[in-house]
Amino acid sequence: MAALLCENCTSRYHQPQLSRPLEISCMLLLIMLGKVGLDFFMLQVKHKKVKVSFMGYFCVSLALLDFILLLNIAVILYLEDFALWGVRFTKYHICLFTQIISLTYGTLHYPVYLVAGLDYYMTVAQTSQFPCRGRRLFYIFVVAFIWISGFFCILKVPAIYEELEIQNHFSPYQCPVYVSMQSYSVSVAMLVLLGMALMVCWKEVITMLLAVRVASFAGQHVLMFSYGPNNNSTCFKQQLLTRLLICFLGTWAPFVLLQFIILFLGAWIPAYMEMNVPWLYFINSFLIGVAYWCRCHDVELTEEMWSTDPFVSWKFCFMPFNNENTEPAEKPGTVIVIC
Repeated sequence: MAALLCENCTSRYHQPQLSRPLEISCMLLLIMLGKVGLDFFMLQVKHKKVKVSFMGYFCVSLALLDFILLLNIAVILYLEDFALWGVRFTKYHICLFTQIISLTYGTLHYPVYLVAGLDYYMTVAQTSQFPCRGRRLFYIFVVAFIWISGFFCILKVPAIYEELEIQNHFSPYQCPVYVSMQSYSVSVAMLVLLGMALMVCWKEVITMLLAVRVASFAGQHVLMFSYGPNNNSTCFKQQLLTRLLICFLGTWAPFVLLQFIILFLGAWIPAYMEMNVPWLYFINSFLIGVAYWCRCHDVELTEEMWSTDPFVSWKFCFMPFNNENTEPAEKPGTVIVIC
């Protein structure tokens, strides 16, 4: 952040040119109000009967932390200048708290996605049989450890702490915010992987989508896909990849398009906005799909496996494959997916 004192400031930061500190505070309040509302909306609309996971607990903790930041901004904005436990709080602290949160969020993308990926890789095939209560406590401990480690790095590491202190040299009418390169690189990697997967099996995707039929089954609307049984391992993996893509894009296609537009326009989103619950659930579905792909031969077809993702139903991907414990479909050559 020392470079911010020069004329050619780095693109990792954006300085809103506002006329008054009140405008900055009101803008941050409105942004956080919208973000918190979106976070809790996603937590409310997701499937309730989902088995516990690290990402699920981290999403809840992120929503709570966003709410605490919103509450702090609202209180400081309302009282303007007050003292609490011997510490004086002013509008300056609104920007300071937002910068600390931005720096913390920006450093947690890699560790969070790594832990979530390992979690799904080990549990998606149901090879681990830890008690549910023990697993919950373990996830809570890991989430707390990650947050504490993130804040510790921001507040205690001298180089980063000096970055925060340099804000005293800025005009009180400006509030530079941090933009995370971790999130940018993750978005690029995901779009590249999705593009490569589509290039490999685009013919199968188009053929399967053209063969889809809508029907009514057990009082629900269902999609019926045609498939051709094949015991060849290569064809099996390619058919599975096709189905994983359809399931993932069927839910998150608008989000994928949004990521492409953001990267194409070169837009920089502040870190405190970029890490949000919808984004984490988007990454969550991608990681689950990758875990299914990597451990497809070890997957056990049980009802618990189908409740892994809060938004995407992956049951369709495995119904025709190695399914000795489920009843055959109503018609040969079709698989039924309940929407």
